[in-house]
Amino acid sequence: MRPMPRRPVLGLLAAAALAAAGPVLAQSKLKVAAIYTVPVEQQWVSRIDKALKAAAARGEIEYVFSENVANADYERVMRQYAEGGHALIVGESFAVEAAARKVARDYPKLAFLMGSSGKPQAPNFSVFDNYIQEPAYLTGMIAAGMSKSGRIGMVGGYPIPEVNRLMNAFIAGAREVNPKTEFSISFINSWFDPPKAKEAAFAMIDKGADVMYAERFGVSDAARERKVLAIGNVIDTQASYPDTVVASALWHMEPTIARALAHVKAGQFKAEDYGVYSTMKHQGSALAPLGTFESKVPAELKARVKAKEKAILDGSFTVKVDDSAPKAK
Repeated sequence: MRPMPRRPVLGLLAAAALAAAGPVLAQSKLKVAAIYTVPVEQQWVSRIDKALKAAAARGEIEYVFSENVANADYERVMRQYAEGGHALIVGESFAVEAAARKVARDYPKLAFLMGSSGKPQAPNFSVFDNYIQEPAYLTGMIAAGMSKSGRIGMVGGYPIPEVNRLMNAFIAGAREVNPKTEFSISFINSWFDPPKAKEAAFAMIDKGADVMYAERFGVSDAARERKVLAIGNVIDTQASYPDTVVASALWHMEPTIARALAHVKAGQFKAEDYGVYSTMKHQGSALAPLGTFESKVPAELKARVKAKEKAILDGSFTVKVDDSAPKAK
């Protein structure tokens, strides 16, 4: 039998190699799933969703999510995604810690990145949180400087560490500018109930608050209706409230997501605390531009805030992390 020429044989071998590599190359785009207990437009969750959608738009990942997942269904949804071939599962396990960690133990080869008040769990359960207390401090300075009555209202979801630390940082920033600032504080015991947050804000405004800290949706609506000012949290809503929202403490989830994806792709994902990647140093948080209030905020106050921001970034000033329930005073 006549032997085949060497070049065609090499060509066939190369073609076979490419065919064999095909499925591997096709799988190079990571499958990522996210599980949210609230609507995806809720401010905290929206930042995670934004970062994951950006990665999907770049062609790095295939991204799917479930929203409004009840606590009782969380474990079931996690297992469905784990069985569905998703290499990374992202979510918020604050109210379902035990169930989420149980699922992670059952799938040790998958990566889990969960919002959590707890610590990482080896080998594959990493945690994150919105450590944006630094810009929250700066917005507190702005709030006190813009308040004429010296009274500030604060409406939060739940008095848990993730909320408390931002409120306490805001209060500390305000007191740096005006130590006599008085605060009204209320929690609506919900992560997404704009009407309830709005009513709580109305009550504070009626008692003299002329600046509102809008930790929840609904507060800025009340401020706009009563023609007082508001400070945003996590996202920048000034475009929707150009005459109301002075400034916001922004959370950028992109650094955290980028690190997690890189580690999963490299096969190096492990249990660690990603919280630090939400700080200003790592561009995980920032003070939103003053925008429509650029000319309305006094130059002296802007200079003072800018100096404090510089001190935070160069490490000469540290915003204290205080997870205790804030106290009205």
